[in-house]
Amino acid sequence: MSIEYAIEYSCGPRRRYGEKQLRVLGRKANLHARVIAGSLEENRTPTKESVDFVTNLESDMQTVEEVAKSCRECPASLGYSGDEFGRMASTKIAPEPIGCLGRINFPVDAVFEQFLANRIQLLLDTVNPEQWPRLLTVLVDPESPFDGEATKDLRPVTSDTGLRFFEMRVPIKLNRNGSRLSMDNVFDLLAGFTNTDNGASGYHRELPNLALADYSEFLETILRMDMSEGEHARLAEKSRSFVQYLRLADAIDRALQLGGRLLLD
Repeated sequence: MSIEYAIEYSCGPRRRYGEKQLRVLGRKANLHARVIAGSLEENRTPTKESVDFVTNLESDMQTVEEVAKSCRECPASLGYSGDEFGRMASTKIAPEPIGCLGRINFPVDAVFEQFLANRIQLLLDTVNPEQWPRLLTVLVDPESPFDGEATKDLRPVTSDTGLRFFEMRVPIKLNRNGSRLSMDNVFDLLAGFTNTDNGASGYHRELPNLALADYSEFLETILRMDMSEGEHARLAEKSRSFVQYLRLADAIDRALQLGGRLLLD
């Protein structure tokens, strides 16, 4: 289970395959990479099931490789290199060969949720409200559309295979200026808005272009501001969710630069 996202951008592969098929290819490529990485990491002989899985994806992976060649020269491609790739490897997250796509795997880990809560509480306690990121002002407003109900409904859910959406069954509550908020409100905000194309893209939620600057400011403040490289590296070692939300922040910045939406589902 994961949140999947895409930077809206008109490129050759997207025109050739369409948004829905590109998403399917990205999902298969991610699963393929995870199966391969799992076998290598455990240093074991692959099972018949994993061999069959990889073999059955062979033609799809050839298509993915063709798309990936276009991605290397595409302005919408995030890619991974240098320190960022090191963080990916250290947290065992499969890279995305289709560079404008990404995902946040469930469950969202408790380390990341605690980090977010601490950072938001610090802002609320130490920064003048006039200097808060605009989205933080929206969150604390009693009329905020991000009421936390959607995330609240996901907290107790466990899939048939034992997977959860959040490691923490009970959300962290904020205090003082944030006393009406819990992390459910924050994760509702991060889930974006209902898609304006009635699902034609295959994604059911979006960050519209007009909202991207506000989301960029909010995530830059929460995830990066006043944090050293060492602090980032230590948190990345502990939290897969942190690394994945960093990439989501990069995707939002790229969509803003290109003038498109960020599609989510």
